[in-house]
Amino acid sequence: MDKDFKLVAKIFDGKKVRTVWSKEEEKFYVSVVDIISVLTDSEYQIARNNWKIIKYRLVKEGNETVTNCNQLKLKSQDGKMRMTDVVDIEGMFRLIESIPSKKAEPVKLWLARLGKERIDEEYDPEITINRALEAYRRKGYSDDWINQRLKTIDARHEFTDELKNKGIESSKDFAILTDTLTKIWSGYSVKEYKQLKNLKKENLRDNMTNMELVLNMLAEVTSTEISKNSSEFGYNGALNSVEKGEKIAANTRKQIEEETGKKIVTNSNNKSIKQIK
Repeated sequence: MDKDFKLVAKIFDGKKVRTVWSKEEEKFYVSVVDIISVLTDSEYQIARNNWKIIKYRLVKEGNETVTNCNQLKLKSQDGKMRMTDVVDIEGMFRLIESIPSKKAEPVKLWLARLGKERIDEEYDPEITINRALEAYRRKGYSDDWINQRLKTIDARHEFTDELKNKGIESSKDFAILTDTLTKIWSGYSVKEYKQLKNLKKENLRDNMTNMELVLNMLAEVTSTEISKNSSEFGYNGALNSVEKGEKIAANTRKQIEEETGKKIVTNSNNKSIKQIK
């Protein structure tokens, strides 16, 4: 089960709140009326009327929750599929913050605590590292895997920093270059790789084995170094460096597979094994 789905179930104490997964956007959407119904202990029709009042107030306040509200087909009480106002997880929290309800108070306090923690991390980045270590250990990852994972984060930052130095600014270009990088060394695009491992929103690297992490890091580090020694600037120059670096990682993968007789890129993920090694 996706962590966002678990989060919705936990916040609303397991009560029925309709959610839908968007494959295109890779995110969950949650029914606005259901959120209001649970938080205000009201029947569905009353919650609908409350939403109209809340919506009007939010618009007047300039709150973007209404602007970012979408409509998707969800099964209604009569069993028919009807267009329903929905928000993503970020919108859900903004909606919760705007509803005066005793049930919403624990969530508001939790959000306030998260905000404080993020500010603390800005002053002391070591807190972020320690938090990540503990989070991975709670999920059952081995210390060897965790150490390797943290190294890949450094490699990723160096890679993206170098892309910025070469004039890459668009998030779309970053995504395309990352996809190209992954496709060449692994044989799968990011989307295909996630489908292979049966993932939705989960981080792909958090579901890689040690060997997959090593090769992905090799691809990024090699591309970074090639780019640093290249005078080419702009997207085409960055793409050229990425393609050269990834081919080196791809050849390394093939050599290891020939020697071991085993595929490196597999469908293993952190759901199918207790400890990723």
